Amino acid sequence: MSLSAKQKKYLLKHLKIHSLADISTQLNVEQKELLKYLKKRWGKEKMSQYQSISSPLKKQKSPDVPGLPGSFSLKAWLIRHKYQLILLTVLVFTAYANSLPNQFLSDDIATIRDNPNLKSFSYVTSQTPVVLRPFLLFLVNAVFGKTAFFYRLLNVFFHLGTVITLYFILTFLFSRPLALMAAVLAAVHPLESEAVAWISGGPYTQSAFFYLLALAAFLFGEKNKKYYYFSLLFYFLALLSSEKSMSFGITLFTLVIAHKSIKKQWKSLIAPFLLTAAWVSLYIVKIPQRISTLQTDYYQSPQTINPLLQIPISISNYLMLIIWPKALTLYHSEMHMISLEYILRFSLTLLFLLFTLYLLKVKHRLFFWLAFFVITLLPTLTPWGISWIVAERYVYLGAMGIYVAVAWIFYRLYKNKKYQNLCLALFILLTSVLTIRTIIRNIDWKDQDHLWLAAAKTSPSSPQNHNNLGDYYGRTGDLPKAAAEFKRAIELNPRYADAMHNLANIYVQMQKYDEALAEYQQAIDNNPKLWQSYQNMAYIYFNRGDLAKAQEKIEAAIAVSPDNANLYQNLAVIYEKLEDSAKAQEYQQKAILLDPSLAPTPVP
Repeated sequence: MSLSAKQKKYLLKHLKIHSLADISTQLNVEQKELLKYLKKRWGKEKMSQYQSISSPLKKQKSPDVPGLPGSFSLKAWLIRHKYQLILLTVLVFTAYANSLPNQFLSDDIATIRDNPNLKSFSYVTSQTPVVLRPFLLFLVNAVFGKTAFFYRLLNVFFHLGTVITLYFILTFLFSRPLALMAAVLAAVHPLESEAVAWISGGPYTQSAFFYLLALAAFLFGEKNKKYYYFSLLFYFLALLSSEKSMSFGITLFTLVIAHKSIKKQWKSLIAPFLLTAAWVSLYIVKIPQRISTLQTDYYQSPQTINPLLQIPISISNYLMLIIWPKALTLYHSEMHMISLEYILRFSLTLLFLLFTLYLLKVKHRLFFWLAFFVITLLPTLTPWGISWIVAERYVYLGAMGIYVAVAWIFYRLYKNKKYQNLCLALFILLTSVLTIRTIIRNIDWKDQDHLWLAAAKTSPSSPQNHNNLGDYYGRTGDLPKAAAEFKRAIELNPRYADAMHNLANIYVQMQKYDEALAEYQQAIDNNPKLWQSYQNMAYIYFNRGDLAKAQEKIEAAIAVSPDNANLYQNLAVIYEKLEDSAKAQEYQQKAILLDPSLAPTPVP
């Protein structure tokens, strides 16, 4: 490979102050290419003189510390790695192209599809401090409207950016083949699908992209301060994308410990730790609100999770899903296990952690990436029950540490010429299988029905999924099966007011009105905010001719949802039936003030 004019100029300018190894790293050019050019330019005599007077600094290898040479040409790096970047781009879009036409589903519906505030910038400011993700949703909505394709495309682009940034970092810390192998695994592994194919998983791809950019800039920041400031900026953007990025300060601390440069770089950790402390403080303040929301809206009982149970179960599950990504599901509910299984999981986790610590002495860079897997999970391993014990989107970033370790094993085999072809064949086979599994997993995210039916195979203990299945069977007309699913959801969570309300709706369709009234009342007892249950009870009483009860329930619904125009209109109908035209007119006018579309159309 011949050097470009810019590379030649850089080489001659920095030869007196940097080692040839450093310049090789800066330019992403092998040292033999640099020596070949110098011999051609100088001749044997001057080349021999240069080699004889070179200082030890010039002869030494690149320092084994975090930080890269200050002068760096991104353009040169892109040119040198263009084929690898093209391959990674092709793999990402091959794996996720079939996810792009998928519909809004689950949290996407309330957040985007049915969110009337998305068109207003106040929606962004209301999400403080995690405003960057809402801002991007606001922009997509402003340009493309509520078309799921473009929101999902945003996820895919962030995933591609994350994969390329991972590859970028690894090309400086390891060999290029190892970097490519790890990036390929990140590009196509099905465990990443939840964060990429589900629009509401987008904060994880977005924050991971900025997280890795911050890590890359920190590596460069040792030799050039401007990169350090970029690192702080990218970390801030990661925090604005997801509070789960709070682990970055610990990641940097582990990085400098791994490279034995804490004395040299401790000052550079101060600003990231201050940012981390500020976000942790904001997070802690919001914990009571989060707990209250989980109890009120998701009907979770107050709980404190024993870390000795949570951490082994979480880490062992994630490791198994990386190695064997078969039981992928939105709801990882099967957390109940016998003592022997727990002991095995605890032992697996302990061995993993001890092995990671052992690597600090013998393979410090590999130690960092295995530690990276655990560190990035820390914000989700809290004892307050405010996160799922296992959720695939949580491990989107951390799994990349395991991909690096797997790539390291493959590369060790690859370096042995005896096994080189076998290694390549196995890696291509593995990549193909993982890509196919991702494409199949993306089908689960096609629409709500596909997602709930897929989760039913792996999450039989999830009350949420049984409630979702009840909705599915209700929409398809199988009322007995719908009722059975709602009943099962209530058995699994006796406080599940939404399932009670939905069961009551099924009873109404089955004309079992007394049972419906009982279930609506149960729903209200468990969640007094369910104005829909009050409204539906009013409907039953109205049809029975019990107008006093109907009025009572509608007024209760209005107390919960005072800005709901339809409720005022329903109350107007009741007063019309009571022959109180003045009250009927009053409430009809209130309904029209809240929703002008309810005004009668003038007769031509």
